[in-house]
Amino acid sequence: MQYLTIDVVGSQATASLTLYLLDNWLEIDPKRARPLVLICPGGAYRFTSEREAEAVAVQMTAMGCHAGILRYSCAPERYPESLFQLARSVAMVRERAAEWHVDPDEIYVLGFSAGGHLAATLGVFWSHEDLSNALEMDKSAFRPNRLILCYPVISSGGFTHAESMENITGARRDTPNSLWNYLSLERRVTPDTPPTFLWHTVEDPNVPVENSLLFASALRKNQVPFELHVYQKGGHGLSLGTEEIQCKATRYPNQPNIRSWVSLLRTWLERTEY
Repeated sequence: MQYLTIDVVGSQATASLTLYLLDNWLEIDPKRARPLVLICPGGAYRFTSEREAEAVAVQMTAMGCHAGILRYSCAPERYPESLFQLARSVAMVRERAAEWHVDPDEIYVLGFSAGGHLAATLGVFWSHEDLSNALEMDKSAFRPNRLILCYPVISSGGFTHAESMENITGARRDTPNSLWNYLSLERRVTPDTPPTFLWHTVEDPNVPVENSLLFASALRKNQVPFELHVYQKGGHGLSLGTEEIQCKATRYPNQPNIRSWVSLLRTWLERTEY
């Protein structure tokens, strides 16, 4: 396995992209091109959580996918800085696909919580001409082929996670600001949004399950293929639900019932047609 760390500049701030690239072997298939799962950890756009980073990347490599972790810029940086960083990361992977043995048509973006908002933001805005103009590249370069959203922040309405929206916009909820409405992503889904895998818990006290339900409903209306898994039990920030990624501060130290999302995702990724 190759381990690379690369700086990615959005418009002015620098993010860190860490890649876990599986080797090809003569014994198996020296020309194999694999999918790559690009992970955006959560952290309310205040920080990027290590609990949703390397341990998840290792799980993705166990599936036979390359993995990447984007430690994107958070507050005080505002929208669209992290979006630019994510878009440039996808474009870089696609540009260097042959070198890194990546299938350029299988670049997936996975996000947790606020990282799910970032992943979904690219998913709904990648086809916008203003984004491609700002990045000075063709929109096909940074199009994610699929989205994987884990208890994502989606809405800026009644079910929002206010801290995430305040950090990404720089505006409080009680201050009129059109950017809050613009970044309520259930309103931005189009038929161009990539196929999406979502999971959430009913009991999530921080990011209500309605965020995933609203996004799934919008996908349905736009005839975008999706798969949604809702677990009854479990709080927020669960990551893999294993003891390995838990910290003493977490309210939910171990959540075995949600661990199945990894195997469910694997089955979904192996599906080649919708």
